[in-house]
Amino acid sequence: MTTSPMRTLVLAIVLLPVLPALAQYKVVRPDGSVTYTDRPPTDGSVRVTTMGRTTVQQNAQGDASLPVELRTPVARYPVTLYTTPDCVPCDAGRKLLQTRGIPYSERRVTTEEDAAALERAVGGRSVPAMNVGAQPVRGFSESDWTAFLDAAGYPRESKLPRNWPVPQPQPLVERATPAPARAAAPAPAPPPDVDVAPQGGIRF
Repeated sequence: MTTSPMRTLVLAIVLLPVLPALAQYKVVRPDGSVTYTDRPPTDGSVRVTTMGRTTVQQNAQGDASLPVELRTPVARYPVTLYTTPDCVPCDAGRKLLQTRGIPYSERRVTTEEDAAALERAVGGRSVPAMNVGAQPVRGFSESDWTAFLDAAGYPRESKLPRNWPVPQPQPLVERATPAPARAAAPAPAPPPDVDVAPQGGIRF
């Protein structure tokens, strides 16, 4: 059976968007969020990993530890939640993600360095904020968050196992590990007591 040139062209156009690029890049921002692109980033603050074809295909298949319904959205549009301590809207955003069964990572903003990294990640310093893939969402609105999660393909109801661990908040900017303190040099031992007799052999 022969295929006409026109049919071949149509198939190529249809299949082109779903074929993985031969060279793709995994980009990790300073805030810990991860995106994938077929163009090398120019931002010097990000960490870039070049992925081969096998890695790209594995990423497209998603995390095998997740239910099938979650593998594709998690691989394409990972969710990162940005919070601060004692933040009621942050609690509401976290509850929405957990109730809906969204696998997410949580980054805690507590320092000026964290706030600057948050601004680079989402374009502002207000919390809560969320990244759905590369899409920032600032401020908590249940309807807005739901719409973005729907668009990313996340299920409306939780598909996570009951024992799925709740992610623990991590600092937005990695803290420098302090150098181990040097052990103090031992104090010199006091000289031994010497009973010296004055000249003449007389002791007092």
